[in-house]
Amino acid sequence: MSDVDVVIVGAGCAGLAAAKRLREAGVSFRVLEAMDRIGGRAWTTSADFGVPFDIGCAWLHAADRNPFYPEAQAAGWTLQYHDMGLDHLWFGKRRATPEQMAAERRAEVELAACIERHKGESDRLSTLVEACHSLRVSATFAGPMDFGADDDEISVTDYRSAAELDPNYFTKEGYGALIHRWGADVPVTLSTPVKRIRWDGPGVEVESSKGTIRAKAVIVTVSTGVLAFEDIAFTPDLPEGHQEAIHDLPMGLLTKIPVQVEGTRLGLKPFDDVLIERNARHDLYFLAFPFDLDLMVGFVGGDFAWEMEAAGRAAAVDFVTDRLVDCFGSQARKAVRRGAMTNWGGERHVRGGYAAARPGKAHARDVLGQPVAERIWFAGEALAGGLKQTAAGARLSGDAVAGRVSSWLAHQNDGA
Repeated sequence: MSDVDVVIVGAGCAGLAAAKRLREAGVSFRVLEAMDRIGGRAWTTSADFGVPFDIGCAWLHAADRNPFYPEAQAAGWTLQYHDMGLDHLWFGKRRATPEQMAAERRAEVELAACIERHKGESDRLSTLVEACHSLRVSATFAGPMDFGADDDEISVTDYRSAAELDPNYFTKEGYGALIHRWGADVPVTLSTPVKRIRWDGPGVEVESSKGTIRAKAVIVTVSTGVLAFEDIAFTPDLPEGHQEAIHDLPMGLLTKIPVQVEGTRLGLKPFDDVLIERNARHDLYFLAFPFDLDLMVGFVGGDFAWEMEAAGRAAAVDFVTDRLVDCFGSQARKAVRRGAMTNWGGERHVRGGYAAARPGKAHARDVLGQPVAERIWFAGEALAGGLKQTAAGARLSGDAVAGRVSSWLAHQNDGA
């Protein structure tokens, strides 16, 4: 493999954006991707249901700041605004009363206010939830269904620093398909996992399954899950602060369990939000029949998502089907034709959904965002500021880091 100015590790949104920015600056680069496709955690497929379905990210969050939104409009993508408000709530098999729904809406507002003004010693979200006497429904949305982690594993500081993501849009053709379309012009070497990055010389040497590339710098855009598992070795080791930051940003998980429901809409409207609260945090959220498709898209998050993915697809589909029967009667079982389950926790080149800082460790994002010896730079959703955990955030992070690398290279060249 020939030498270049910069090697980019990973062809998700951050890696693709970094490549586009470097190309604009006239910087030579190579993009190495471990998987056999681009897009990372953005992936649309029609394999399961015959219609586009987003295995990964699906909502275009923060559309007023999301660079993918105007591109979706220009491409003629079918877009639907989604307010993410709760329309239907069950406590196990019992449907919430109007009074309980109203109490939940009040609790959601109260919890948001508690989070905003929190100054206590504990940075653990569960402590705040208990202090505010919030309903579990609010904790479910704040934790597993939002951050991909249970509330006792979430930093209040990190949660509070996330930007407001409204307006949110859902796309019929697929967010992953949109991102693939956007990144298709970037040259990427696929099926090429990076094994080691050496930085004990004047530049870096990136060792992959297809050889070694020498470069002046490397932009690493893989998930913190991949870094924590040490799938990529660094020689010498990364500074201790960076190592700690990686482990203080573990991957949360939000798992989708879509089922095809034919012949009935169960009394629901397209895009209705349904939450089933259950014991032991085995909570289940549904996005009902998006775009009037025959799909009920189930979601489980946090520890339960890891348990579900370990149990496997058949167990997950059975769980979702049983919950539909609990709420809508035996006719629901007859209406379910097939189901699927995402498995980002089991994808070795990702190892989770997105990064969520441990309590007391929100600063880890800033630490990891600092370059190592001006040669190793990190980018991705974990380092996306207020748009953390989103595809748009990953894209903006990759673009920004590549801009910094380009400036550093120009300064080096001027000095030479």
